[in-house]
Amino acid sequence: MTRTPVAEQRESASELAEQRVAHTGALARVAAACARRPWRVVAGWLFVFALLIGLNAAFHGKLINDFNIPGSDTQRATDLITAKFGAQKGAALRVVVAAPAGQRLDTAQRGAAVRRMLAAGHASQRSLDDHPKDVAAITSPLAPGSSQLSKSGQVAYFDIQYDRTGFQLPRSGVVAAEDQLRSIGSAADLAVEFTGEAENAPPTQGLSDLIGLLVAFVILMVLFRALVPTAIPLLFAITAVLGAFLILFLAARLTHFNTVTEILVPMIGLGVGIDYTLFIVTRFRQFLHQGLSPQDAAAAAGATAGRAVLFAGVTVAISITGLALIGLDFITKLGIGSALGVLTAVLLATSLLPAVLSLLGQKIDRGRLGLPSVDESREGQARTPVAAWGRFVSTHAKVVLPVVIVVILLLASPVLAVRLGLADAGTAPKDQTTRKAYDLLTTGFGPGFTEPIPVVVDMQSDHAAADKIVAALKQVPGLSQVDKPIYNAKTPAKASVAIVDTYGRYKPQDPKTDQLVTQLRGTVIPHALAGSTAHAYVSGSNAAFTDIGHRIFSHAPVFLLYIIGITFLLLAMAFRSAVIALKAAVTTLLSALVGFGVLTLVVQKGVGMGIIGLDRTGPIESFVPPIAFAILFGLSMDYEVFLMSRIREEHVHGEDTIEAVKDGVAGVGRVIIAAALIMSSVFFSFLLAPDRVSKEFGLLLGVAILTDALLMRMTLVPALLTMLRERSWAIPGWLDKALPNITIEAPGERATRGTPSETELVPTRST
Repeated sequence: MTRTPVAEQRESASELAEQRVAHTGALARVAAACARRPWRVVAGWLFVFALLIGLNAAFHGKLINDFNIPGSDTQRATDLITAKFGAQKGAALRVVVAAPAGQRLDTAQRGAAVRRMLAAGHASQRSLDDHPKDVAAITSPLAPGSSQLSKSGQVAYFDIQYDRTGFQLPRSGVVAAEDQLRSIGSAADLAVEFTGEAENAPPTQGLSDLIGLLVAFVILMVLFRALVPTAIPLLFAITAVLGAFLILFLAARLTHFNTVTEILVPMIGLGVGIDYTLFIVTRFRQFLHQGLSPQDAAAAAGATAGRAVLFAGVTVAISITGLALIGLDFITKLGIGSALGVLTAVLLATSLLPAVLSLLGQKIDRGRLGLPSVDESREGQARTPVAAWGRFVSTHAKVVLPVVIVVILLLASPVLAVRLGLADAGTAPKDQTTRKAYDLLTTGFGPGFTEPIPVVVDMQSDHAAADKIVAALKQVPGLSQVDKPIYNAKTPAKASVAIVDTYGRYKPQDPKTDQLVTQLRGTVIPHALAGSTAHAYVSGSNAAFTDIGHRIFSHAPVFLLYIIGITFLLLAMAFRSAVIALKAAVTTLLSALVGFGVLTLVVQKGVGMGIIGLDRTGPIESFVPPIAFAILFGLSMDYEVFLMSRIREEHVHGEDTIEAVKDGVAGVGRVIIAAALIMSSVFFSFLLAPDRVSKEFGLLLGVAILTDALLMRMTLVPALLTMLRERSWAIPGWLDKALPNITIEAPGERATRGTPSETELVPTRST
């Protein structure tokens, strides 16, 4: 029987695909076993999830916020108040009341309304406080000689002090109290707004996840042009997030995890879950289109793309867990909690996914809805626009490389003017009550009244210590007001702790306020208590952010060395190339700098800030850089590993570096672009959140991910490898010998050609 040219071409493609299948190594054996016995794997995972659900029903914990800064003045003040001043240990709700423009609050009708509000505040305390004895008196702003009424008489404020923190207070109870206070105020034609820690509601995810999934659906439909391959990454990502939450709440029974973890787990879990599944599904379809049977294609995809997923997942986990080196427990727990989504995504992608793909077989392309099919063969990949772009970059590498470097440096340049610190409520969206309260307080009392600077005095045996502090503080030019001490007993002689509230002359986010905190700690308080047994600690938001900033910057070298160093060694081991590993670290750092540069340009310089819902500039919160960098470094390495694993695969099967780059970009470029668009859309959806910090994270990470995928992986890296040619795979002999023999390709798949640095390697061990 005479074979047709088409049949011969398919047979040739099938033989080539068979040659690419990794038959050795532990991962290849696992992938093959999952593909051969798919129903056992599915049943096993159903049992695991049933077990996790059952354990959660019996032993689940709760997420609790412990924002501790060990060894800091802020933490000492907090511990002192918690131990000896129960009535002041929680959050305060500052109620700001304003009469119409040009009118006063101290009229008979409005004074009666204020008194009713004070009574409602007392009722709220009794309802929400844990201990009735902690119900504290609320000072009336209309009392004779009160400093809580502005000179114009138009604006006043009072504080409702609770014995629980803002995260512990039930949000429904706080909102109910606010609604009642507003109702009382509106009856007397008064504006009532709120600020303070009790108004800081626990973070919520909102519609961000839903928006991300909808965008992912559209992008995957464009990529695959079929419902089944579109649905698989979405369903696996959702399953990975569900598994991560089940593990998280079990772990919460043993230790405290912050409520912010609830945002980071789906943010990262959905992203990596879609990325990893997308990469393996794409490889599976390519093997199918090259003539392999469904079982062999599933095993091959799990053994080849699965290895890249495994290395990528380890890299992400290393980056995120590196947050532990900052030395702040709440940041450490954010890292550990976020890494759970990566763990579940990797486990599902390398075991359950090959089983499901084996069962689906040719049904993977169903649900086309009339859309034209996508040719996933090597010939079809070479005809795509992404493949054409890869050829263009390689052909014009000498021009493309310097141009893209200049563009990246220009985008990153605003980072030179970055300022980290506390962004006050004046930068919040204009429709938020905290922003309205800020504007009213600034108008009535000055900008410093929006964030008090409390000084907590541990009097020991010196019962006059608080008065000494007050006298010294009144001599500080940067303070506009110093309140009388609040004691934890009826008289100073019986008290052991006092709180002195002070107010600066500058905005909380003004650098002068940070300098004021430093002055109080460094000179004013030590001089005031010289020779005394008492101690005093400066607390408040500015002091806390100062302490967090100092802790982050002091630990930053170790943090960066860990993330960059371990990732360098991991990639050098995986690709047996110090050049590839160094390039990966440098390009990821550049992506991060571009993200920070754009964030600085928008948030701090005000360029286009109206687009993201802001109308005032301010500094970037000091905790944003380490968290964002850890997340970004890990996620960017996904794209690096996906691209370089395919280029490496082409290279070890006989192609020179330039051709391997072209074919690697053609084979995996669409997946990287689609994954980056999905990931960035999830991040950009956080721009819709009302709070400024969510907007900062969303803008920074979204821009950095797009930069990394489009400018770094799809442009700079192909151009650089083309310029370096075979030198791309260079590695010092001593480093090669020191690293474990575990590579991105399966054992036995190592190249037997190329540069001396590559061919002289010790044979790899099976992994």
